[in-house]
Amino acid sequence: MSEDKAVTTPAKSGGATLTRDTAPGEVLLKVTGLQKHFPIRKGLLQRQVGAVHAVDGIDFEVRSGETLGVVGESGCGKSTMGRLITRLLEPTAGKVEFEGQDITHLGVGGMRPLRRDVQMIFQDPYSSLNPRHTIGTIVGAPFRLQDVTPAGGIKKEVQRLLGVVGLNPEHYNRYPHEFSGGQRQRIGIARALALNPKLVVADEPVSALDVSIQAQVVNLLDDLQQELGLTYVIIAHDLSVVRHVSDRIAVMYLGKIVELADRDQLYKSPMHPYTKALLSAVPIPDPRRKEAKSERILLKGDVPSPIAPPSGCRFHTRCWKATQICTTAEPPLVELRPGQQVACHHPENFEDQQPQDTVLLTVAKEAAELVADEVLAESAQTSAALAAEVRTDEDAAGSGTGEAAEPAAAADDATGPAGSTESAGSTGPAEEPDEPAKGDAKGDDK
Repeated sequence: MSEDKAVTTPAKSGGATLTRDTAPGEVLLKVTGLQKHFPIRKGLLQRQVGAVHAVDGIDFEVRSGETLGVVGESGCGKSTMGRLITRLLEPTAGKVEFEGQDITHLGVGGMRPLRRDVQMIFQDPYSSLNPRHTIGTIVGAPFRLQDVTPAGGIKKEVQRLLGVVGLNPEHYNRYPHEFSGGQRQRIGIARALALNPKLVVADEPVSALDVSIQAQVVNLLDDLQQELGLTYVIIAHDLSVVRHVSDRIAVMYLGKIVELADRDQLYKSPMHPYTKALLSAVPIPDPRRKEAKSERILLKGDVPSPIAPPSGCRFHTRCWKATQICTTAEPPLVELRPGQQVACHHPENFEDQQPQDTVLLTVAKEAAELVADEVLAESAQTSAALAAEVRTDEDAAGSGTGEAAEPAAAADDATGPAGSTESAGSTGPAEEPDEPAKGDAKGDDK
């Protein structure tokens, strides 16, 4: 049998092929209000004095055959979320549904059959492999644990899997210390694919690898998805990697999803200020921009402690558009454009959800000093263009009814002469007194 044909040969259990029940495009995984709080205990009696809000209420869906990328700063709860949906951790609250079945509080026995369908690729390829076991034992462990007998035997199937991920089948009897980091990660991928799962959660699959090896592993994941019809949830720091492999992207900040959008929409016009700051940090490999002025947004301060997260919007302590309502009311994750959900009172590239609140906080004025004027101007122009486009669509949809004129006028009033919420936010009341400070900050950034 050729290797190309062997790639698509699934494992078998009791002579029956493990088939997929969810059609492509249908909801495979649904998460509702998911929370995970780690208790903090002190004293002789180990009384709980607080909790780490690692994941604090997130909602999303993953459809069969797609790839959902999850990005955010360290400590935002990405890895914890991955372990929750694979049920390696017990949720504090919320619901996790897989193929319509509630698996939130299933025990070890209840989860055992589902382990065939939900697998995880761990972040560290050095600590996720047992150094005392051979590669054949490690990759073949899922078959023995699930009492699955592949056609031709476990050894033959393991050697086939090693060939699928780009390793030599003769590596069957070697130990983990004989492999490089990239090869170890491939072994972890082979182990995750052993039972032909429906959902694979990859936690930082390339973060510990060299750049040259990262491209190989990312391309491998992409090829395997096309050949085996896998569904991925990929957790990563590198926005370039996420853009390459993802269909949709969720941006997390301090235990919350602040933006969830299609890949192209997110990179073309991010709507949450935090997303815009993340994307500004991505280097552009263009020699013609070598001498161009940097327009990176430098966020002020560090991520707040998840033990005592800020009230209201959790990003308001570092946001250059924060107003009083951002400190009191938590913005819901709503769909402002088709396929793009945002949790923000004053979104980028869109008119404000709270247009009546225009007075910036002191911390917002300080944060605005770290944002280049070109970035603010570009956001204003984009907002004006999108507002005009929305008005045109409303006029076309409401022709003959006369109902589109009033929303269009309201949009004109909200965006102001500049056509942007930035004129009422960052560049509004704080522009004149902060102008010298902005110039100094830009000079330092350059």
